[in-house]
Amino acid sequence: MDKIFLAVLQMVPGIGSAHLRKLVDYFGNAERVWYASDKEIRFSGCLDKASCVKLTELRQKSIDIDKLTSLWEKQKIHLCSYQDELYPKGLRNIFNPPMLLFYRGDMKLYDRSIAIVGARKASNYGRNIAKMLGRELTKSNMSVISGAAIGIDTAAHQGALEVGATVAVLGCGVDVSYPPENHKLLDQIAECGLILSEYAPGTSPNPKFFPARNRIISGVADGTVVVEAALKSGSLITAEFALSEGRDVFAVPGSVFSSTSRGCHKLIKQGAKLVESVNDILEEYNLTYSATEKNSAIVLSKEEKSIYDLLTYSEPMTIDEIILKTRSDVSNITFILLQMELRGLLLEHSPHCYVRAIKEDVL
Repeated sequence: MDKIFLAVLQMVPGIGSAHLRKLVDYFGNAERVWYASDKEIRFSGCLDKASCVKLTELRQKSIDIDKLTSLWEKQKIHLCSYQDELYPKGLRNIFNPPMLLFYRGDMKLYDRSIAIVGARKASNYGRNIAKMLGRELTKSNMSVISGAAIGIDTAAHQGALEVGATVAVLGCGVDVSYPPENHKLLDQIAECGLILSEYAPGTSPNPKFFPARNRIISGVADGTVVVEAALKSGSLITAEFALSEGRDVFAVPGSVFSSTSRGCHKLIKQGAKLVESVNDILEEYNLTYSATEKNSAIVLSKEEKSIYDLLTYSEPMTIDEIILKTRSDVSNITFILLQMELRGLLLEHSPHCYVRAIKEDVL
């Protein structure tokens, strides 16, 4: 029951995890904090004057605790406190861990977790790498964690969902779809994975929430992989959180002419491990890529192989160019491209433009 009182206290503007921890330590539990008088709250010295006023205002609204609990249960929103066994072990050890997490989905994680983060305005190359890493790490029984933003985050989640589950950490309520275009993706993650947030349901996204969100991403994970990032970006903030907590940091190199590779190159210069394949990550945890998966080679037909060999990972090719260079039958090419996309062999970068998807053991 005390978790619901932690939740309503955390809804007060100005009461973050640090203030909440002080209040609980002083009064003994969250329920006693909620029912303490205004005078007792002020006397405790745990809150500044403005936060005391905000708490008073919220309590005067006569929040119906039972009704709120019932509503969240209907929405399949659960609470996990710092004291619960399901609370992520790695997150307990960071500076200022959340006292309470809201979540949708299954709180269970693999023994090892890796965060994959990067630019929103990601290149074909970056999205391709992120999707491949998300897929192969999940195959290797590692939980893939990201922030559900467009670009690299989305690609990492999609790759993980191809073979299992994934974890999305939000800078808003777990019932809020942000970005809006990821509504279906978030529902899919909630169905077979996990959505986490320290912000109460209904909380709208706010730029000031995202740095705090990033500390949770790096805190839950054993290591953080940065795929593409500018020199000043949220992804580098996530990497800095990971470094400050003694976690592993990995970076994927890119073109020296790309602004979204400069952040990764900076990390590599500072000692982050360079990632060329999933094995560069797995070997840090004494893991190897599944031999069973390696043996399940993908066999291509003659037409598919000619198209696959023609495509690159970064430069999209139009359907007209593919027809011209492979001398394919125009009436059949659309069907072949669709089948290859469904098999994860290529990606449609834009309408009728394709790039090769990173896939191991293609024959």
